[in-house]
Amino acid sequence: MKLICIGRNYAQHISELKSEKPTEPVIFLKPDTAILLKKQPFFIPDFSNEVHHEVEVLVKINRVGKYIDSKFAHKYYEQIGLGIDFTARDLQQELKGKGLPWEKSKAFDGSAVIGKWVSKSNYENVNNIPFSLFKNNQIVQSSTTEDMLWGIDEIIAYVSQYFTLKIGDIIFTGTPSGVGKVQSNDFLKGYIGEEEFFSIKVK
Repeated sequence: MKLICIGRNYAQHISELKSEKPTEPVIFLKPDTAILLKKQPFFIPDFSNEVHHEVEVLVKINRVGKYIDSKFAHKYYEQIGLGIDFTARDLQQELKGKGLPWEKSKAFDGSAVIGKWVSKSNYENVNNIPFSLFKNNQIVQSSTTEDMLWGIDEIIAYVSQYFTLKIGDIIFTGTPSGVGKVQSNDFLKGYIGEEEFFSIKVK
């Protein structure tokens, strides 16, 4: 099982990080050791002083696929979820500045929060799913999948040109604007619509 993540998929997030708008999806991977165990707090790693929350809609692949046409991509997932891609922003900026890969800032242990899963049939349109993140009961990120540069089916089709998708693979579809630093004792809750998908204590 692999975690496939899409970067720079929301225009406002690109602007807030002063990044260049990509002409095609930006892909990076996390190992399965990045998954934060259920009911466990997130521990800020010692190697970073600026870990950011990035809330993202997730999809779980349910069949093997390669070179998938976007018009058939909807057949490759049945479940939608919500999670966090924790990012050591200071380390990421340092690595990017040196022209080096930045997996160390994205793929460390516990950096991937995966909340509960629900059927995609719960939503009338997967391209218009509202989601949000609250930090200490204050909303910090809020958007809808309609704001993605590349929608879910486009992402699946694109990724499958490079990696064979296998049952259980999870795709993190990108984060909207509002990313920010987490600190010890912060409490994070993620929602799709009014439904809570995860709650995380930071330590």
